[in-house]
Amino acid sequence: MSVPEPGFLERHLRERRAAGAKLLVPYVTGGLGPRWTEVLEAMAAAGADAIEVGIPFSDPVMDGPTIQEASQRALELGATPTAILDAVDAVDAGVPLVAMTYYNIVYRGGHRRFAHALSGNGVSGAIVPDIPLEELDPWARAAESEGVETVLLAAPVTPDDRLALICERSHGFVYGVSAMGITGERQSLAASAGVMAKRLKAHTDKPVLLGFGISTPAHAVEACAEADGVVVASALMRRLLDGASPDQIGSAVAGFRQALDAG
Repeated sequence: MSVPEPGFLERHLRERRAAGAKLLVPYVTGGLGPRWTEVLEAMAAAGADAIEVGIPFSDPVMDGPTIQEASQRALELGATPTAILDAVDAVDAGVPLVAMTYYNIVYRGGHRRFAHALSGNGVSGAIVPDIPLEELDPWARAAESEGVETVLLAAPVTPDDRLALICERSHGFVYGVSAMGITGERQSLAASAGVMAKRLKAHTDKPVLLGFGISTPAHAVEACAEADGVVVASALMRRLLDGASPDQIGSAVAGFRQALDAG
């Protein structure tokens, strides 16, 4: 895979939004089984606008049981940041890829070296949810120097002045947490989701996507009444953990795509 152009993630999502699409960003845990890159390819073929690739960490504090299980299984299978990025480099997904990991991985690799590894293996963006805004600068400088867009998260309890700073510093898109707590499947979309999207869109014209608990196509459509798109993770990884094939994961992503396109 070639090195992505700087700004590819945000530019692509803006173009898709301008064309009238609601944005769909599915997640796959890197290293989760020998066919995980086929899952990535199936997601792209099914209509993903970008794909989030998890780089497993042993203490994923933001993640619920499903992603924790997926991360642990991938680690037991020998997944490492280097192996995951090498595998990504061999995939031509055709859509932007966004790495999601924790700061311990970034710090141990070195800010500049890790950012270079992302861009050099075709990854356009990064989500590092446990870096506080006040401590973002060293990583942000390294990421920007390598053309990597850092996506920041905003929670329902974030006050408006801080929300404005998050929107200003986030690149690629702004990730709105639909409900307080950890990631995971939910029976219904939290009432705070629409409010979160409205608050973010009052501060930015960057794409605003909601995640955490987007479990069904109906949830995605409901979330996109206010947001520009959704991130879908646990609902897909539960299927993969339960033995779904790449094609079956692709079919699940296609279901979300069709629902969003139908409105």
